[in-house]
Amino acid sequence: MMHVVIDGAAAASDPAELVSAAARCWRLARDEGAATQPRLHALLSERQCPMLAVAFDSLLHLYEQALDHPFAIGDTDSPSEDEVLLTNLLRSTGRVPPCVAARQGAASAFDCALCSMRILLTLAPKDIQ
Repeated sequence: MMHVVIDGAAAASDPAELVSAAARCWRLARDEGAATQPRLHALLSERQCPMLAVAFDSLLHLYEQALDHPFAIGDTDSPSEDEVLLTNLLRSTGRVPPCVAARQGAASAFDCALCSMRILLTLAPKDIQ
């Protein structure tokens, strides 16, 4: 599998707030049994990056598959461990560390989703937060 390193300095912005907002939107939609992509699209349209809706949907699904647990969300004052981990993985330029992923096949797919999201964040508008 080929990977291209994305320079962290080239990223559009710090993904922490965006990851938390998207993850919380996605988790709430899932918990309510609602479609996740339309809700993500609405949230991300307000931030001028609706093209990230499908990517976030896939990334969060694969996160749950690779780590073998539901994505936990934090509250307005503090992000969850999952939000922090996903943000840190998006900030890094390497592959998913073996100690992070519980399921190898899903870990490979998750790694590809992370690479794709890094590229999309690099191409996104600079003021997406």
